[in-house]
Amino acid sequence: MKNLKKIFYSVSYIALMLTIFCAELYIAEYLYDMYKAKKQSNLLNETIIDRNEVIIENTTDDNLINPVKTERMLKLEELQKGNSDIVAWIEIENTNINYPVLQGNDNSFYMNHNYEKRSSSSGAIFLDKDYSFELPSTNLLIYGHNMKNGTMFRDLLKYEKKSFFDEHPTIRFTTNKEDAVYDIIAVFKSKVYYKSEKDVFRYYYFINATNEQEYNEYVENAKKASLYDTSKTANYGDSLLTLSTCAYHTKDGRFVVVARKAE
Repeated sequence: MKNLKKIFYSVSYIALMLTIFCAELYIAEYLYDMYKAKKQSNLLNETIIDRNEVIIENTTDDNLINPVKTERMLKLEELQKGNSDIVAWIEIENTNINYPVLQGNDNSFYMNHNYEKRSSSSGAIFLDKDYSFELPSTNLLIYGHNMKNGTMFRDLLKYEKKSFFDEHPTIRFTTNKEDAVYDIIAVFKSKVYYKSEKDVFRYYYFINATNEQEYNEYVENAKKASLYDTSKTANYGDSLLTLSTCAYHTKDGRFVVVARKAE
C-alpha cells in the first residue's frame, strides 16, 4: 500500500510539474509574441532615413504628377530594403493597428511568419496575393489575426460599437507611391461560407471589379450588411480597402471593415 501511495504521489508530482512547465511555456510565448508585435508596430517611427541621400522630384507632364514623398513613404522604402515583401504600412490612430503590410506568393506564409520572415503565431498583416499594384486592382483585401493579447487586427472588433467608429472613422494606408487616407463606409460580421451555400456575400473573393455592376454589388452588399450607417459610400472608380480578421460570433466567423480612398 505504501508503495502504491509513493507511486501515486510521484505521478501526481510529475503531472503537476509538467502542467506548470507548459503554463510557463505558454506565458513565455504569449509575452514574446506581444513583444515582437509591439516592436513591429514601432518600426516606422524607429526607421531612420538620410535625407541627404534622397533625391525627390516633383514633375508635371500633362496628366502625370509625381508628388513629393512624405516622411512615411521614405521610411517605408527603407524598410523594403530588408524585406521586399513589405508593400505598405497601415495605421488606425489611437489603436494597436500600426503595422507593415506584407504580400507573399500565397495567403498562408504570413499567417504564421512575421515581417522578418521568422516563425510567429501572431503572423503579420498581409495583403491578398492576387492584388496587383500594377493594375492597380480595385480592392486592397488585407488579413490579420485577432490576437487575444490585443495586437495585430484585434482592435478591429472595437468597430462593433458605432461610438468607436465616430472617433476613428479613417484608416491611413501608405505605400512608396502615396500616403493615403481611407474613409470607412461599412463594418460587418460575416463568415467563410461553404461552397454549397447560395446567395451569400463572399466578400473575400472580391479583389478586382471586372465591371461597374460587380463593383456596385460589392459596395451595396457591404453597406447592407453593415452594423450601422456610416453615412458614407463608394462610387465606381473609388479605390477600396477591406480589412478582415477572425471573429467568434459563429463558426468560421469574420469581422470586416470596408473603406474607400478619400478624395
